[in-house]
Amino acid sequence: MTDLLDDPNMRPEATAEPLRRALGERYLTYALSTIMHRALPDARDGLKPVHRRILYAMRELRLSSTGGFRKSAKISGDVMGNYHPHGDAAIYDAMARLAQDFAVRYPLVDGQGNFGNIDGDNPAAARYTEARMTPFAEALLDGLAEDAVDYRDNYDGTLREPVVLPAAFPNLLANGSSGIAVGMATNIPPHNIAELIDACLHLIKSPEARDETLLNYIPGPDFPTGGVIVEPPESIAQAYRTGRGSFRLRARWEVEDLPRGGWQIVITEIPYQVQKSRLIERIAELIQTRKVPILADVRDESTDDVRLILEPRARTVDAQMLMGLMFRNTDLELRFSLNMNVLIDGVTPKVCSLREVLRAFLDFRQEVLLRRSRHRMEKIDHRLEVLEGLIVAFLNLDRVIEIIRYDDAPKPALMREDWGREFTRATSEADYVSPPPGEVGLTEVQAEAILNMRLRSLRRLEEMELRAERDALMAERAGLEDLLDDASKQWATVADELREVKKTFGKSHPIGARRTGFAEAGEAQEVPIEAMTPREPITVVCSRMGWIRAMTGHIDLGRELKFKDGDEPRFIFHAETTDRLLVFGSNGRVYTLSAATLPGGRGMGEPLRLMVDLPNEAEIVDLFIHKSGRKLLVASSAGDGFIVAEDEVLAQTRSGKQVLNLRAPARAIVCRPVTGDAVACVGENRKVLVFALDELPELARGKGVRLQKYKDGGLSDATTFTLSEGLSWRDPAGRTRTETYLGDWLGKRAGTGRMAPRGFPRDNRFT
Repeated sequence: MTDLLDDPNMRPEATAEPLRRALGERYLTYALSTIMHRALPDARDGLKPVHRRILYAMRELRLSSTGGFRKSAKISGDVMGNYHPHGDAAIYDAMARLAQDFAVRYPLVDGQGNFGNIDGDNPAAARYTEARMTPFAEALLDGLAEDAVDYRDNYDGTLREPVVLPAAFPNLLANGSSGIAVGMATNIPPHNIAELIDACLHLIKSPEARDETLLNYIPGPDFPTGGVIVEPPESIAQAYRTGRGSFRLRARWEVEDLPRGGWQIVITEIPYQVQKSRLIERIAELIQTRKVPILADVRDESTDDVRLILEPRARTVDAQMLMGLMFRNTDLELRFSLNMNVLIDGVTPKVCSLREVLRAFLDFRQEVLLRRSRHRMEKIDHRLEVLEGLIVAFLNLDRVIEIIRYDDAPKPALMREDWGREFTRATSEADYVSPPPGEVGLTEVQAEAILNMRLRSLRRLEEMELRAERDALMAERAGLEDLLDDASKQWATVADELREVKKTFGKSHPIGARRTGFAEAGEAQEVPIEAMTPREPITVVCSRMGWIRAMTGHIDLGRELKFKDGDEPRFIFHAETTDRLLVFGSNGRVYTLSAATLPGGRGMGEPLRLMVDLPNEAEIVDLFIHKSGRKLLVASSAGDGFIVAEDEVLAQTRSGKQVLNLRAPARAIVCRPVTGDAVACVGENRKVLVFALDELPELARGKGVRLQKYKDGGLSDATTFTLSEGLSWRDPAGRTRTETYLGDWLGKRAGTGRMAPRGFPRDNRFT
């Protein structure tokens, strides 16, 4: 093998090209192909190549909106074989989307069969569905037979396909578009055709109109699924002016009254591109996890129209508050981004403003009008030439019959004949029809038309009809010449064509009316947990292993409860569902729990570590009900501590809030509500120190200051009390003992203290 590689004749041909340049050139080629032929739409007809080829193939199959349906497999097969060799699955998916009235504002494909639904279900296989064009698609194709656009070879050079469709309405904005290219993307929401045409007519009348003026006609997107836009007008104007921005879109809802004073919320429209089934799953998850405690149930009563039912937990719940929570936690409200990055001239990608997109469409419509007019003039000239020959034949009918009857080559004979002299002898000079310029006889076209003329046409009435047709065509030709020479007439004609489209597809059309409304979002307000939770008594139970639950009602705290094998109770207290619970960990962090979200008391509960991000190596130091305005004493095993306001330790996330800063191996061991005017500390050496509470600083977070000084060991416990009432603790027999004379242990903060009084607990704990 080595010998073969060493042989110069056996080596593959090498190219002396740097790898960097080779990769750059090839990737650039791929990027341009993706941008121009796959991801970005054309500003003129608003279509990507795959959509354009689908519609053109359906036109070639004669699938008009009033004709019959054909199998989708046949359509996608023709598209793939003739114009778009990229796989029938991709083609069918693109065609199916054009038929979905919940995905496309003005469907371009009329589907028969299962083409998917708003729940997110996929369309049936192509062999099971049928399709044809809609009137909207026919409006995009209108003019192809009149040389309105250029054609190019298909991928293998055997057929021709249009570069762009004539597009009688601004489809780019009417149906929107989305795509991801290399280094760029596009995302354009759908709009209302009638509003777009009104803006186009204004732009024709005032070519220098600003984007802000166009917003008087186009207030915003018009989504096929309806909804309500709550974006401020100034933000909408900024988005359309720059071509980039976003729109806040909400579901449409109403309150439906029920018997006996009850009510429920009915959602009739959901935001664009939101799958209803996933939306319901998300709402059900909120109910299960009690993240929205005032919501009791969700039901889907949809048929052809969307109808989602939200049931409140109580009649006293405020509907606006409930929907505010739903908007915040679900896709009942979302932001639809705007990025009008399009091929403005079919080649160059550009982020365009609203005015630039409409201007590109209008300029294209003017070009289409000119091309169709020139094509019509060519047809008229050809017909006039034929009519002149036919009229000559009627005026010299006997001679024509004679030539056709006796001449072996009648066509050349008709072309050689001097019809002017023959015509002079047969009729008056006033009716003379001059032969074509530079010729005495007939042209080849005229001779062919005469030879193809039927005998039944040889009557006087037919001659009169020919003269009338000639006069009408001459008048039409004169009008076309005036049109081609006058730009103002061209724009007037474009405006008339747009008005006809508006008349056809505007408000009078079944889907022409605007679907998406506008409203003010109002200021977002934080809803306290107490305001959205029914107030009910519960008993919080947490085991030593950290399993927590909420028993219904205030049960006897001495009642025997079941726990897992090897586990036992640690915290048990009465609370209410509106309470917030604080969990102080040995890592110095405080975690916040809503009592309403605790698991029920039927089982053993759930691990508290699943509800908050408490590390496995950290222990639960304390668990208690939050009371606003209260202060806490926190301390570490190193003997450092401080006072913190309880309102400062509330956490908004699962990760909690760091309050006591620690340095290993120290750990947090004390978190107690502050009462009284003195602090008592006890170390592992059983020495007790009492000092004034005002010697401790109040911080929001930190290491704190030294509470008690130790030679060996650290802090065991600390508490606050009223000095005049004495210091209390439980003796080994479980009795409460109070020491009123504390002069021997009274000192300054950071002192060493003295040995604990007789009868002090062996575990060095005050409680």
